[in-house]
Amino acid sequence: MDSVDTAALMLARLQFAWTIGVHILFPSFTIGLASYLAVLEGLWLKTGKQVYIRLFKYWIKIFAVVFAMGVVSGIVMSYEFGTNWSVFSDKTGPILGPLLAYEVLSAFFLEAGFLGIMLFGLTKVGKKLHFMATLMVAIGTFFSAFWILSANSWMQTPAGYSINDAGQFVPEDWLKIVFNPSFPYRLAHMVTAAYLTTAFVVGGVGAWHLLRDKTCVGAKVMFSMAMWMAAIVAPAQIFIGDIHGLNTLKYQPAKVAAMEGHFETQKGAPLILFGIPDMEAEETKYAIEIPKLGSLILTHHLDGEIIGLKAFPKEDRPNALIVFWAFRIMVGLGTLMAMIGLFSLWLRWRKTLYSAQLFHKIAVWMAPSGFIAVIAGWTVTEVGRQPFTVYGLLRTSQSISPVDAPAIATSLAVFVLVYFVVFGFGIYYILKMMKAAPTPGQSPMASEHPIGLDSVISTQASKEEH
Repeated sequence: MDSVDTAALMLARLQFAWTIGVHILFPSFTIGLASYLAVLEGLWLKTGKQVYIRLFKYWIKIFAVVFAMGVVSGIVMSYEFGTNWSVFSDKTGPILGPLLAYEVLSAFFLEAGFLGIMLFGLTKVGKKLHFMATLMVAIGTFFSAFWILSANSWMQTPAGYSINDAGQFVPEDWLKIVFNPSFPYRLAHMVTAAYLTTAFVVGGVGAWHLLRDKTCVGAKVMFSMAMWMAAIVAPAQIFIGDIHGLNTLKYQPAKVAAMEGHFETQKGAPLILFGIPDMEAEETKYAIEIPKLGSLILTHHLDGEIIGLKAFPKEDRPNALIVFWAFRIMVGLGTLMAMIGLFSLWLRWRKTLYSAQLFHKIAVWMAPSGFIAVIAGWTVTEVGRQPFTVYGLLRTSQSISPVDAPAIATSLAVFVLVYFVVFGFGIYYILKMMKAAPTPGQSPMASEHPIGLDSVISTQASKEEH
């Protein structure tokens, strides 16, 4: 490739990274928030406690705005496949086209078909019918993740295909395509990440309001439910991440080598906590290591062999510096989430969950942590796949459209500007809605105080008040 082509390739990658980086923020929130809304409405129907329906009405307005921004940002990417990545679209279209179509026909139609009832039908249809609509939207968000992750996972671990005379990937076995080797692990990893993202946003909002009014029952319910989710799901996410890592080691060893910062193939490899991978020098400088722990984590054996980046041709290696640090950001935040969730259990036992102001401040600061972890994880996934769009089969340099660099640079600049204005305003509006109190301050012994999942609040809050 000449210099113009190289510049065009880099700009096209930057443009797609920008648009997908913004877009992924919204589904990572709506997947969990839709389920949270379904839980709130279900608890309201079961208990009749008004606090649940008040919280439902509080979060459904936020859900509507986030859902709309997710749809708009997602449409942009579909156009980019045609403008910047037409060769990729042509070669993978027979497989990825149907997968993305299934997402529209099943997930998006399910969401769109019941969204109107969910948003506006609470007083217009029966309670059970409205609850069913909320469930359908929640199920629709899951199916959306299912199909998108299936398509992306196929690009990571392609299976069930053949290549025709025109160089196109054509389907041979749809079950192998949909349920490709990395798909179950990546789906579980992404969905739990979405639930954690939502939990820490809800927990952060609840904590923010508790700092201002410790009698706000709605804030207590939000914070309690969020901390339960963190205590249960964050440790589970660590386990899922471990088995996902083993799958990646089997099918994408170069990505794992970049994640771990290993350039040399070795048995009993250390765990490199921190360092600076140098692609030119082919070493991780200033490495802080724990002997043999890398092999133990990745292979579950102290003397397990870890393949280093030097085992792969230079042109086939991902950028270790980016992958190495993105992975540590993701793991570090995930570990911190698990610690916060487990610490909340201790505060419950001490009956100080709603009076621990320092913990509430930490929860407020942790509110955006899920989004950061998701972007970091997505960076590991996508940069770690380079220099391929279809791993090991189709290079990124072979996937780009014949578009000049100045044209891509212009559209990239426009995208950045428009996104900052449009989505910046949308996020500002969401934060403004979150600033409003979820329920009025009231005695914790009021008749509408929640029971069920949060029955512990009644005794704890009563003791704290007196």
